[in-house]
Amino acid sequence: MVVPLGSTQPMFAFPVLEDIVDRPEDAPVDGLSLIEKKESGPLELPEIVFGGAAFSSFYNSEATIASDVPVRTVRLALQYNIRAFDTSPYYGVSEIVLGTALKVLEPVFPRSSYKLMTKCGRYGLNQSEFDYSPETIRKSVERSLERFHTTYLDTVYLHDVEFVCTPVGPLEAGNPETTLFEKATEYGLAEGQEGQVWGEGDQKILDAYAELRKMQEEGKIKHIGITAYTLSTLLRLALLVLHRPPYKPIDVLLSYCHLSLNNSTFATYAKPLRERAKVTQLLTASPLTMGLLTANPPSWHPAPAELKEAAKEANRIADDAQWPLGLVNLAAGYGFRKGEENGMPVVVGLSNPREVHESIRAWREVKEGADKAKRIALEDQVIGAFGSTLGYSWASPPEELRV
Repeated sequence: MVVPLGSTQPMFAFPVLEDIVDRPEDAPVDGLSLIEKKESGPLELPEIVFGGAAFSSFYNSEATIASDVPVRTVRLALQYNIRAFDTSPYYGVSEIVLGTALKVLEPVFPRSSYKLMTKCGRYGLNQSEFDYSPETIRKSVERSLERFHTTYLDTVYLHDVEFVCTPVGPLEAGNPETTLFEKATEYGLAEGQEGQVWGEGDQKILDAYAELRKMQEEGKIKHIGITAYTLSTLLRLALLVLHRPPYKPIDVLLSYCHLSLNNSTFATYAKPLRERAKVTQLLTASPLTMGLLTANPPSWHPAPAELKEAAKEANRIADDAQWPLGLVNLAAGYGFRKGEENGMPVVVGLSNPREVHESIRAWREVKEGADKAKRIALEDQVIGAFGSTLGYSWASPPEELRV
């Protein structure tokens, strides 16, 4: 549940570091540690970014969130040199849990040893629960600073901009590559359309972004950006920001579920985002497609029935091949490889120490080329299982949330 701005904040009383009983799974596994704080791209981010949405009721129980699991999970990630965290006020108590866990770990991992990335503007499920007014944007960032016990944030995004901007072209499901190549004019992506403000929603984006720039100048934010599911909207808005005063490109841009086994179209958009829109840093999130590429996808998942059925077949293929750790490992490895090939750090939701170890294992296997030929052959089989749903993106915002 999202905590409203101005309301009393929940509190979490995690034990002090000395009182946390270490378990065997709390230590990094020999041979799996990330290469000496290896960092990727202009923002010097690790190749894996810790996805904080896991510390919410979207993915975990209240009992888990209130236990010592968050502190142990964050500590292990930091020990593996996963030194960047991504979250949002929309993810319920995630900012509070993550900020409290990092405060507990401050004696061994000071603020200067990691990067914090959060969002603003989205405070509920429906379109009506977005607020991009400059006043609310500022209040939201100030609250995030308090929750993280810090004087600055490394990155702040406008969250899910497709819910706020003026719709250009029909809001429909399909393959976003057609938008880029065949329907560019219809979706405001053609040459000459870059600086066009299509309506009130676009102006709200520009005004909110301008407020973040002010906070950047004040030293409260280092980098500012936008996030969305819809790739065509991200490109259009990145071009809009670049072609409106003060004519500066977006620092950082994130999309999710678009560099995975079932949909890798973010790779196609990377070039125009960098070359036309001059975006400094791209990130991809959720190589498991928000849990779709697991044995038990969440009940709320927005994928249509045909895509969910294809994902079940993908799981069966990985199981029949007796691939270690199944489709989850295969999908994570695919995401990490594609992320490296496209210069994109990968945001991965991490709920507990086991998931940290498993993510590092997949990352290391890809890095070292373990069973590379077998892995790629199995990836090709899995990709084939998606058939007509390969590259499919659901409409965002979905019709039921446009209220």
